[in-house]
Amino acid sequence: MARDTLTGSRIRERRAMAGMRQSELAREVGISASYLNLIEHNRRRIGGKLLVDIAQILGVEPSLLSEGAEAAMIATLREAAAGGREAQPELDRIDEFAGRFPGWAELVVESHRRIASLERVAATLTDRLTHDPHLATSMHEVLTMVTAIRSTASILAETQEIEPEWEKRFQRNLNEDSRRLAESTQQLVSYLDGAGDVGASLTSPMEEVEAMLAAHRYVFPQFEDAEDASAFDLGAFVAAQPQLTSEGARDLAVLALRQFRKDARLMPRKDVEAVLAEEGLEFTRIAQRFGVSMSTVFRRIVVLSETLLPRELGLVVCDGSGTLMLRKPIEGFPVPRFSAACPKWPLFQALNRPLRPIRQQVTVTGQDARAFDCFAVAEAIGPGAFNAEPLYHSYMLIAPLEKAQVTAPEVGASCRVCPSVDCGGRREPSILM
Repeated sequence: MARDTLTGSRIRERRAMAGMRQSELAREVGISASYLNLIEHNRRRIGGKLLVDIAQILGVEPSLLSEGAEAAMIATLREAAAGGREAQPELDRIDEFAGRFPGWAELVVESHRRIASLERVAATLTDRLTHDPHLATSMHEVLTMVTAIRSTASILAETQEIEPEWEKRFQRNLNEDSRRLAESTQQLVSYLDGAGDVGASLTSPMEEVEAMLAAHRYVFPQFEDAEDASAFDLGAFVAAQPQLTSEGARDLAVLALRQFRKDARLMPRKDVEAVLAEEGLEFTRIAQRFGVSMSTVFRRIVVLSETLLPRELGLVVCDGSGTLMLRKPIEGFPVPRFSAACPKWPLFQALNRPLRPIRQQVTVTGQDARAFDCFAVAEAIGPGAFNAEPLYHSYMLIAPLEKAQVTAPEVGASCRVCPSVDCGGRREPSILM
């Protein structure tokens, strides 16, 4: 049943939730109870002033009665239904369910989102435990200390006659190694205690910069006005950011903010808003209108997407080795933090075709599978030099889609948490299979 034919059902459910009798509501809006009964059973269409009056008495927006649950709720309910393995929900009645039982529908949506969030946390923590260099170093140190203590203890236990001087030396070594083992294990336990926070224990300056940018949602109003941007003290601003704990992170943050400021100067917000209204997300035309590179367009549009576009966009940047350098994540498109990313991303395909933009629709694997439109391009770093091989950075802008093409390839986050079967790019077995 179409959503616009369920207005009566929504009125009935909202009236019941408000504790009103049918005759009472009919009297309030000036119609007969029998006519309201026909409306509530979807036998009479309703609109105009009568709908507005009923909505006002029930204390809801008219659109909630006429349109029902938002499209996002319907889409999430369909995602939840698609993720069911044994249950077979009635897909053709999702709109009716959301319209008649909005509270239950919202509960299902909330539960589905929470499950998806917990799955992403589990995948991130698994990725951390597998690839985190700090954890690997700590474990190696613990094992080294345990081996040393065991060797020393074996000598003392199995050697019947040991000179007093050597015995004291072994005992001293045993004591020192035991102390070091206690300190190492204490540090390791403290580190693991903070592993429940997916954003904790940053291991590189670039990750500290990403945390700082995420704290500001990649938006810096100081750059949007030319006078404010020129007077803005980057050094003082960076020094005051709690996420930046190292000098290297602060240096990288200054470079990143300088790039943001330069992009804002090349593509002023008002001009971007006007061009988007005319061109939409036609990135080639936008680059031509402003006379800038495609990577500049990607960075600038992503920063402004939260306020200028219906949906926020994501961005991933890597260098020529394929190492991820910058991540602006987007919901539903997981980006690994410690391990290598999926080799099927258009981000890496662009490295094989420098300066040739790529557009590809993809579907992310997993129970909460979603569709995205990916735009990627690889551009050289700095000005070229004679007889010197250029170095490239690859940029991938990620835009959410309602539905991808049937031929859209499946991509994942990293092999270890990707459930894709028979993938030619798999490097290691998945823990989900």
